[in-house]
Amino acid sequence: MTEMTAYTPGMFCWADLSTTDAAAAKQFYTQLLGWTAVDMPVGPDMTYTMLQIEGKDVAALYQQGPDEQGMPPHWNSYVSASSAEDITARAKALGGTVLVEAMDVMDLGRMAFVQDPTGAVVGVWQPKGYIGAKLIGQTGALCWNEVATRDTQKAGEFYTQLFGWTSKTENMGGTLYTVFFKEDQMSAGMIQITPEWGDVPPHWMVYFAVDDCDTNVQKAKSLGGQVLVPPRDVPGTGRFATLQDPQGAVFSIITMSS
Repeated sequence: MTEMTAYTPGMFCWADLSTTDAAAAKQFYTQLLGWTAVDMPVGPDMTYTMLQIEGKDVAALYQQGPDEQGMPPHWNSYVSASSAEDITARAKALGGTVLVEAMDVMDLGRMAFVQDPTGAVVGVWQPKGYIGAKLIGQTGALCWNEVATRDTQKAGEFYTQLFGWTSKTENMGGTLYTVFFKEDQMSAGMIQITPEWGDVPPHWMVYFAVDDCDTNVQKAKSLGGQVLVPPRDVPGTGRFATLQDPQGAVFSIITMSS
């Protein structure tokens, strides 16, 4: 378990769920991952629900607003930054697209969203009063973020320059997998979308830690979720599965090797 008080710029710091049914999503995830849901009013018609373990924020969810109508439910991943404006300017210069310009989120921080040249979208968080997740790595908490793309070379060049990452690619069980690093810390992963995946769009995937991957997969199914990738071992890393919640958002769970 790691209790966080600050994040190095370039490290993932937060994840939230944009969903079409916040009440149903709260029921699914609290039962699956042991979270407690705490509703926070953030406007006249919006509630931002903090998802907690032992009273500490690990993620959040919210009901999609009018500006997201027609968008499928999805998890957002956020990278900590010292300046959201600097990141968005750099993203444009590197061939990315800024979907949401840097904006204040009350007195908590500044947020932006950028799309890499291959199509995956990532959030940027410049902390002020709020750093992001207070716990990472423990059961139920965020433990990994991974971009899936059809052009790993183009995406890799973009992200290393955007966030100051370095990268290392290895063959993991027949699959080439890239790990990004920030100041010698593993910051994220990257994998190639192959034809076998079908028409899956480029995306950033969130991984939550669980004690027993197989047990959690069965629980997800009993709660109305679907299994997109059945439990499988990653040598030297752990056992993971990819799931879809009842509203359609996709996420992964992993039991890390001891």
